[in-house]
Formats: sequence, structure tokens, C-alpha cells
Amino acid sequence: MVTPAHGTGPEDAVRASFRAARLSGLVVGLVGLVLFSSFLTAGSGYAPPQTGTRVVVLGTGTPNADPDRSGPAVAIVTGNEAYLVDAGPGVVRRAAAAAREGVTALEAQNLSRVFLTHLHSDHTLGLPDLMLSPWVLDRPDPLEVVGPAGTRRMTDGILEAWSEDIAIRRNGLEPRDHNVDAYRVEVTEVPAAGGPVYRDEHVRVTALPVHHGSWASAWGYRFDTADRTIVVSGDATPSPAIIEACDRCDVLVHEVYSAERFMDRPAEWQRYHADFHTSTTQLADIAMKARPTLLVLYHQLYWGATDDDLVREIREAGYDGAIVSARDLGSY
Repeated sequence: MVTPAHGTGPEDAVRASFRAARLSGLVVGLVGLVLFSSFLTAGSGYAPPQTGTRVVVLGTGTPNADPDRSGPAVAIVTGNEAYLVDAGPGVVRRAAAAAREGVTALEAQNLSRVFLTHLHSDHTLGLPDLMLSPWVLDRPDPLEVVGPAGTRRMTDGILEAWSEDIAIRRNGLEPRDHNVDAYRVEVTEVPAAGGPVYRDEHVRVTALPVHHGSWASAWGYRFDTADRTIVVSGDATPSPAIIEACDRCDVLVHEVYSAERFMDRPAEWQRYHADFHTSTTQLADIAMKARPTLLVLYHQLYWGATDDDLVREIREAGYDGAIVSARDLGSY
């Protein structure tokens, strides 16, 4: 019998095959992420950043049960840090999907900060998930929550509702000595006047007062990092604070509804939406005053319109800057 030379035996061939497969998979994944981001911004006149701070739209949904659009949630990612705005249904799994595409800051154990715009259920139904699932998945510290008046009462209620689960996980057989108290929540309620609400070595966050119907406390947020300024409207009618805070910001993420399809809505729903949300024509006016480098539409109310229709309506209302109508997991 002839002994194969070193590195040419069947085991080595198998190892080489696996190495090649892994390399190929990595290359395909990276190419796929670039192509996916390019697809999401195609026709916008904007090229998504490959490095530095970026916006990852985890969910663009509304209360409508659209299986392609998770509840509203936006991530500002800088370095390996993530700062979430809102926690709509599906937020932790949407973050995991972004992590799988290479945004490691959005791995479950890294989800440690969230800024709530208001306490409507579609923006907060994912809050129990965000409080508890990353804890189970080894988040080392309590979740930091910044939000409107009432946020502390909501988080206290969630902890009470899941108290049986928490007790079993803390005192049962789960190996949890390393983060036994990370289910807890550190709450900061935004003061009535808004203003600076958070700062660390990576970001400064400012709360912006907005009008959202009969909510007494509703906020947008401005994020300032080393390389970008990003403003997120939350749910709002046209708000001077958003225009002032953007003032040629890098990205303005703003909610919107179709002005054309609004005319087909029943009168009672027209009254509601006009006092709670922003139309495409109103958003065109906001953008012409704020002049962001990129306008990102989210929390879109279509009523039968398409993403292209929303962009067209804004263009026809006079705005000529870069626009993209976001889809879940879009990166900008």
C-alpha cells in the first residue's frame, strides 16, 4: 500500500473542501448584504454607507397586520453599539435578522438601549420581548429605556406580568449567575420640555417634542455621532422641532401616509389621521425646509398605494432630494 503524501489524503481533501465552502459562503454573504442595501436604495440618488454610523430600519409597520412589515423600530448603529427607537412587534427577531447579515451590534445580547417615541401599542408591544429575551440570551446589564411620561409604569407592569417567568429563570436550573439582574430596567422619562436625554462616548441624543393627536407626551429623537446626524420623527403631524433639529442632517427618518389615498378614507378616519400623522404633501414641505441628505419614509400608511407612489407624491409636491421608502432591514 502506498501512503498518500502529507496534505493530499482524503481527510485533507475534505478539510480543504469545507474551508472553500466556508470562504465561499462568507463572500456570498458579504456580496448579498451589499446588493441588498443597494436594492433597497435603488433609484433614490443615495448610496448607503459601508462604514461608520448607519440607520437600520428593523420594522416599518403600523397596526395593520402586514406579514412583510414588522412593528415600528429603528436602530442607529455606530461601531458595535446600537440605539433603538421604539419596540414594535418582532423587534428582537428583526434585530437578529440584521445581525445575521453582518450587523453584529444588533445581536440579542447587545440590545441594551431603547428610546420610545410614545406609548401606542404598535410601538411598544415588543418591549416585553426587548426587556426579557436578550436577558435570557446573555445581555450582561439591565435594559436602558428612555421614553415619555408613563414609561416607568409600563415597564413596572411588564415586570409584574412576567414575574413568574423571571422567578423561574433566576431561581431555577438556568445558569444565570453572570447576569441574574439584567432583566431589570433603568428608566428615564423625558422631561416636559424635551432636550438632551442621553449621552455616552458614541452618541448624544436629544428628545424633540412632536404632536401626535391626543397624546400628551410624544417625541422624536436626534442622534449625533462622530460622523452623522440622524433625526427620527416617531409618529407625528408636521412638527417644527423636527425641521429645526434636522437642518441639513444626514438622515431624516419620517412617518408618512399617502395624500392621494387619504381622500378615499371615511370622514372619521380622515379626522383621525390628519391629527395624528403626516401626509406625503406635508412631508415634502418638511423636507424642503429641513433639507436632509437622505429622507427615509417609514411607518407608511399606503391604503393601496405603493412605495413608488409615496415617492412620486412627494416629488410632485416639490421635493427633489434623495428619498427612499424603507422596507424592513433596510440600511441607510
